[in-house]
Amino acid sequence: MAWYPGAVKMELQPESDAQAAIRPTQFIVHSIVGPWTARRTYEYWRDSTNLESHFGIGYAGDIAQYIGTETRADANAAANRRADGTGAISVETASNLTATDPWTVEQVEELIKVGVWAHQRHGIPLRLCRSAADPGFGWHKMHDAWNPAAHSCPGPARIEQFKKVVFPGIVARASGQSSEENDVTEEQMDRIADKVVERLLSKDAFDAPADASDYSDDPKSPHHYWSGRTLFRDLVTKVRRIDKTLTELTLPKK
Repeated sequence: MAWYPGAVKMELQPESDAQAAIRPTQFIVHSIVGPWTARRTYEYWRDSTNLESHFGIGYAGDIAQYIGTETRADANAAANRRADGTGAISVETASNLTATDPWTVEQVEELIKVGVWAHQRHGIPLRLCRSAADPGFGWHKMHDAWNPAAHSCPGPARIEQFKKVVFPGIVARASGQSSEENDVTEEQMDRIADKVVERLLSKDAFDAPADASDYSDDPKSPHHYWSGRTLFRDLVTKVRRIDKTLTELTLPKK
């Protein structure tokens, strides 16, 4: 069994010893639909159900581990343990009663840290799962095989957070660079440039002077345009430069 050193160990028995071993290849996040601490989640798994997750994270960033990550936990349906012995690590997180709130800053930080550990300890690849059995990172709603009840776990706000904040944070902290699967393509760059230009033009932008230091003659580049703010900044810079020069010229010679 593997235990994450950053979590408080609250081992569930008999599940921890009785359930089958797995080789973890996936990391799946959940919302527990309750504003619970990590300890309260443990008590729920212990006293009220025969289901469980590997980890629980409270709003304040308190994190506990209930089952070793090389033992099956029952929060992910078909991803709990597959016929080949692979399975998913599950992380439950405190939420409001409708699972519509975003993760707190503290929860995001703990998700990133435990995600990095899962990558380093178990070799879970730094990519989003491309199918229900594909190794990587994901959220409960991501694949039907993980979520046969078809609910929205961990909730739309948290899914967006996972894609835009949590998973990029795991990748950055684990490797110092983005994963191959999440590199920006040329097509995406073109779309981003189009959006930048569209936004600039919506704010009364105009063609930049061709002698501007970062001028681009490409109409899709943001450096092809100036806004009122850019013009003002340029004028202030020039006036300050002129003032400095005049001051130096008029100072008495020593």
